[in-house]
Amino acid sequence: MTTQTTPPLGQVLRHWPVLVGVGTAVLMILDMATGLELAKVLAASAVVYLGAAAFGKPAATWPVFFLTFAVILAAELIDDDFEATWAVLGLGVLLGGYGLLRGYGPLRGTRPEPGGLPLQLIAMLGFGAAATIALFVNPTVGSYLVALGLLGHAAWDVYHYRANRVVTRSLAEFCLVLDTALAVAIIVLTATA
Repeated sequence: MTTQTTPPLGQVLRHWPVLVGVGTAVLMILDMATGLELAKVLAASAVVYLGAAAFGKPAATWPVFFLTFAVILAAELIDDDFEATWAVLGLGVLLGGYGLLRGYGPLRGTRPEPGGLPLQLIAMLGFGAAATIALFVNPTVGSYLVALGLLGHAAWDVYHYRANRVVTRSLAEFCLVLDTALAVAIIVLTATA
């Protein structure tokens, strides 16, 4: 009897979200001056999960991720002085409103999965509040708050990866690596500044 083994390249490709998460983190860290710059990433992390819950489909995860990326990019291209976190949080309000209308109001379709939208709305409030408060406090405190929020979201990623609900496992895996790497980088940068 022969056993089938996965070739080394297959093993690597199986965990592509980790590789993409590391690569994305490296690019963001190289361009980072303070942890406050990543408040928009903390907000976007929660918006992606909320968006997937609002649509009621884990398959919506990556499209919503790319939408948050486009919103951040557009906000920064339109006005350098505009804080992209506000645009991301605005997108979160729109997605949350759509999810409520779809699941509980006139756009009622299939019922959202138990714990999906309500739990993601609560998480959005928490992570969104952390991102917002970070922008209004002392820059050092704000940077640490963003790092703490990203570590909290990394734990959220682990929960969703293990439960295999609301978002795709690939997004949860990617986000876990990205959130953790960025949080560690913020803590090191802030502590050594």
